[in-house]
Amino acid sequence: MEYRPLGKTGLTVSEIGYGAWGIGASQWVGAREDESVAALHRAIELGVNFVDTARGYGESERIVGSVLRDHPEVHVATKVPPKNGVWPAPGGLHPDETFPGDHIRSSLETSLAASGLEAFDVLQFHVWSDEWVGKGDWFETISDLRQEGKIRFFGVSVNDYQPENALELVRSGTVDTVQVIDNVWHQQPQEHLLPACAEHGVGVIVRVALDEGGLTGRITAGSTFPEGDFRTRFFGGDRPAQVEQHVAALVQDLQIDADELADVALRYVLDQPAVSTVIAGMRTVRNVERNAATSDGRRLTAAQHEVIRRHRWERNFYQAPTG
Repeated sequence: MEYRPLGKTGLTVSEIGYGAWGIGASQWVGAREDESVAALHRAIELGVNFVDTARGYGESERIVGSVLRDHPEVHVATKVPPKNGVWPAPGGLHPDETFPGDHIRSSLETSLAASGLEAFDVLQFHVWSDEWVGKGDWFETISDLRQEGKIRFFGVSVNDYQPENALELVRSGTVDTVQVIDNVWHQQPQEHLLPACAEHGVGVIVRVALDEGGLTGRITAGSTFPEGDFRTRFFGGDRPAQVEQHVAALVQDLQIDADELADVALRYVLDQPAVSTVIAGMRTVRNVERNAATSDGRRLTAAQHEVIRRHRWERNFYQAPTG
């Protein structure tokens, strides 16, 4: 396992982090707690030392805490949901409507109780709008929680496919980390956000590096998902056929097999020096072992990067399909 600095926090984190949304079983149907616990233990054995969870991930904080209370060397990040319950954050709101101080504190206390941890290394807002910089009492509350030793650092999870919506915050010097979607298809963060994070020493946590499964090579026109699984919407309508077509063209141009795509997709993100860690969702030991193997120091070639650049495909599958 290779390690990188998490911005200017002083923390050193594994390139492959553990995304713990799926193990909470709130929107991922089929997650089994015994399997999730085994996967988390295996990740730690393989050197993974950064875990990302959230108050809104069902039982995730409890499961993560049950394992990590015995592993203080592993860094844990969680998230505060917006008080209004709206994802992503729409424009025109005051932070008192989304992240007032009393809500931040109450959510954190609930997360600490659920996890059994004494503190979180990173507390993140689960949505963000740059309209909130310099407004409300969220910053004072974050400062107080740090002084109380309940959190060490502060971050935000950037709205889906809106990387420019955190530039003002990054430049303000009031944030330690940003979490952002960055992958083979969605290359927009590399234009402005990642350079700004590098300039200001802000750690970058990449989510959705495998496009919720779209960059594994296993989504085809006939793919279906269990009722209640969020992927029924993400891959709704003709989207699986679109993904299959784009993947086929990409693997052909890269001259790789489809089962190699996930490894290439992770390496593509890790080739970006501003990135601190990629939080892959890993509900099974098999997935842990496959993803952890990517962190071996090898990088893609310039020719491979050029091919991937040409396959940029900007779209938002979190929005319901139309028609």
